[in-house]
Amino acid sequence: MSEPLSPPNAAPSAPVFISYSSADAALANRLCDAVEASGIPCWIAPRDVRAGEVYADAIVQAINACRAMVVLLSKTSLESSHVLREIERASSKKRSIIALRVGSFSLPPAFEYFLSASHWLDASDGRTDKAITQLIADLHGSARMPGAAAVDSPGADSPGAAAPVASRESERATTRGPARLGLSIVVALMLIYLVVDKLWLSKPSATPPLAGSVSVTGPASKAATASASFSPAPHSVAVLPFVNLSGDPKDDYFSDGLSVELLDSLASIPNLQVAARTSSFSFKGKDVDVTEIARRLNVGAILEGSIRKDGKHVRITANLVNAKTGFRLWSNTYDRDLKDILKLQTEIATAVTTALQATLLGDAASLVELGGTQNPQAFDAYLRGERLVGTSLDAVATQKQFDAYDEAISLDPGFAKAYVAKALAEVIFASNTAATAAAREGFQRARNAAEKAVAIAPALGEAHSALGFVLDAGFQDYTGAASEHERALALAPGNSRVLLMSARFLSEIGRSDAAVSNAQRAVVLDPLNPNAYRILGLIMLYTRHFHDAVVAYDRALRLNPQAVQAAASRGLAQFALGDYAAAQQSCSIPPLDWYSHLCLAIVWHKLNRETEANAELAALRASAADENDQAYQYAEVYAQWGSPAQALDWLETAYHVRDPGLLQLKVDYLLDPIRREPRFQKILEKMRFPD
Repeated sequence: MSEPLSPPNAAPSAPVFISYSSADAALANRLCDAVEASGIPCWIAPRDVRAGEVYADAIVQAINACRAMVVLLSKTSLESSHVLREIERASSKKRSIIALRVGSFSLPPAFEYFLSASHWLDASDGRTDKAITQLIADLHGSARMPGAAAVDSPGADSPGAAAPVASRESERATTRGPARLGLSIVVALMLIYLVVDKLWLSKPSATPPLAGSVSVTGPASKAATASASFSPAPHSVAVLPFVNLSGDPKDDYFSDGLSVELLDSLASIPNLQVAARTSSFSFKGKDVDVTEIARRLNVGAILEGSIRKDGKHVRITANLVNAKTGFRLWSNTYDRDLKDILKLQTEIATAVTTALQATLLGDAASLVELGGTQNPQAFDAYLRGERLVGTSLDAVATQKQFDAYDEAISLDPGFAKAYVAKALAEVIFASNTAATAAAREGFQRARNAAEKAVAIAPALGEAHSALGFVLDAGFQDYTGAASEHERALALAPGNSRVLLMSARFLSEIGRSDAAVSNAQRAVVLDPLNPNAYRILGLIMLYTRHFHDAVVAYDRALRLNPQAVQAAASRGLAQFALGDYAAAQQSCSIPPLDWYSHLCLAIVWHKLNRETEANAELAALRASAADENDQAYQYAEVYAQWGSPAQALDWLETAYHVRDPGLLQLKVDYLLDPIRREPRFQKILEKMRFPD
């Protein structure tokens, strides 16, 4: 742990902090005595609060210094604001949290949110002694605890012991190359991967931990607690990126792309729950056993394999692994001509669903092939375009992506998925980079591509989802967008991209209940996606749950420390809480972008640092493509600066130039100071948001 220990005048630090309500003091002290008797020191109040020491200070210092927190969860502790603040503090400091449940009850949203990725022990049947014994075993199973038995610590990326795994195919590689992240460099407004406010899982025991989190469950206790802590859906699978064995790293795009296409194909099959691509691909390049990957993604099976491409021929080796035992359920090797690659996807998907005994509704083969191509050159061009997704918003890199999709479409004018990809790329670039006139042209190209995809494959959910995205972002046609998102969900209820794009749209038009419902399902499918937590934070801002927004952005940054806009968004949440020093630090995390300048302009003004505030506003202007390109953002700044006339002037400009930022108008808390102004209300009325 990098946190400093308590200062000399504070109570001694201890690796385990005990959190409890006063009504549970007897049980808490008994638990503490048992843990310390096993050789692991604990910190518990009021015993360890020194005379004359400020009570709250002692607790904060003890949580900062601990390595794990044990929380006694009872009906009385759920009513304790002190327990909730202690859990929130431990979560923000990234401490491991162990929840010992005493009694039967439902968790309030705040507790479920902070404890969703925690380790759980259950004493609801009254057998507290057994639970305490298990807790001690778990603590001693971790090499991080003083007094623990000497074990080989597997590290944060692979906690616990690996279950036995059957021998792999001879071609299987032991390591994987760098991962390709989808759509990771876009502002919160236009992200393809979006998520929800409040809670995303109803049962903490089924929640996979965040990547890189520290589990206190060690090898000695893993077998004893596996059945309780790991209960995936029976027809659930994750597709890992297939290993490129072609000998040329340049062919990584092909193995990655084919893996994604297979994943999307499986996701289209009813009754089969498939972990989304961002979460599956987060393990690429990491030496993590498939059983541990399955636990983190909460799936019952893992599909892995390798690809060897040689000219016009390809050999694919695929293995389906049982997540609980580590043994293969099924495996096969395919030697095919590249022109038959789409049929090969169908063949593998059918074999996997048979192995999982999933009940198919309708013709699985037709669903898998929907929107694809039989032209190998077109498919290759499409994969080259997908390889560039999220790498940069630079005009040169984006043009290469456009060129790849255009080539795919040229080679096969009936390739619906290529039109979908083209539409998404165009709308993201137009929303974030292009000048106002160029943006309108980009939005029109995006609409043409999305409408073409719908015309070619009207049953392709992603096509309707892309069209809905274009309509709301580029044309402010919210009624049309709502219809397209609804159609997409009906066609592809198991597609995480469709679910998340719908959740983003619904949250911005104020339909929070529907957004929650869609995003709950999406996050189950994509639990390791940093952008999901980033948009979780955004929706928390929309709903004014600022504490929860900070926690969500913390999680996004744990999964992707380079998510600069997540840091700036966290700063805006901290600003709303009145923690201006923390806000300034979050907004200053390099490399600064336009959103960082927006945040700093607002924060510096609040701190009465007018010179710095004006400099940041100038930097925001300098980042714009033309004088009106950041009109909506200028309105936000001036609203927070207490200049309503200027804010409303810029908001009217934003309306006239169709600024995509207006999507947030109904829910943006930065505009609250001018929300009741008649001019604001007129603009809001003209936006024609659906009820």
